Amino acid sequence: MLDYKLLHALSVVVDEQNFDKAASVLAITQSAVSQRIKSLEHAIGQPVLIRSQPIVATHIGKKLLAHYQQVKLLEQDIIPDLSGDKKNETITANIASNADSLATWLIPAIGDVCHEYNLAVNFRLADENRTINYLKDGEVFGALSTHAQALPGCTLEKLGDMQYLLVASPGFISRYFPQGINVQALATAPAVAYDQKDDMHIKYIERIFGLKGGAYPCHTVRSSEAFVNFAKHGIAYCLIPKLQIQAELASGELINLLPEHTIVRPLYWHHWVLLKGVFKAFSNAIILRAQHALSNQ
Repeated sequence: MLDYKLLHALSVVVDEQNFDKAASVLAITQSAVSQRIKSLEHAIGQPVLIRSQPIVATHIGKKLLAHYQQVKLLEQDIIPDLSGDKKNETITANIASNADSLATWLIPAIGDVCHEYNLAVNFRLADENRTINYLKDGEVFGALSTHAQALPGCTLEKLGDMQYLLVASPGFISRYFPQGINVQALATAPAVAYDQKDDMHIKYIERIFGLKGGAYPCHTVRSSEAFVNFAKHGIAYCLIPKLQIQAELASGELINLLPEHTIVRPLYWHHWVLLKGVFKAFSNAIILRAQHALSNQ
């Protein structure tokens, strides 16, 4: 039998990335936290953590975390009904999202559910190619991803296609692309990437112009809203979701540099198969809002 007190300790250590902070959350000593992790490892006969920086769960540790998160989800869903205090019980929903969805349609999607329930949403942000890892590791109950195959124990819904345009301000174009966008101009024109693992811009430029990453200047900023501001202020040219800049395109504040080369990325909502109550409502709200927003780009 699994001891859920030990699984709780494992979950908190991974979340807090520190045994001392985990001890504070659990209201026990640091040595007691270590003892709980050791007891769990003794019970299953193998390590559950790689004690490094960052702290990482082992393969079996990730499986235990995924199981524990599902148990927590089911408990959160049923306890308010048992207690008769549905409105006052705070329910935590962990989801993984790409920054572009969060900056466009996702917040309105969860608004109605947050108003109906006392809901605390915890977002894990990553590139849409990597969000699936949070679901795989059991850290979230759902993830927005480009992956078209469901994980074991999960299902998925196609939400639609997110379109990306390469844009810049008129001032930026006058400065860097006065003769049009070409290899020579791109060598000195600053671009923007979300982080070091974001290769969408690199692959896009290499596919069209044959120019490899590192052959041109590139800012790094982990914010979709900052991408728009970088472009609007003439600091860089960049790939931005069409959904996010429709007003700027209509006003001429931003210009589509390559209308014939739009990127289209499919977006899927992956979630655990067994969803009930608030989590089912949460999932349905995401599906409906996304399908409506992505079909009206």
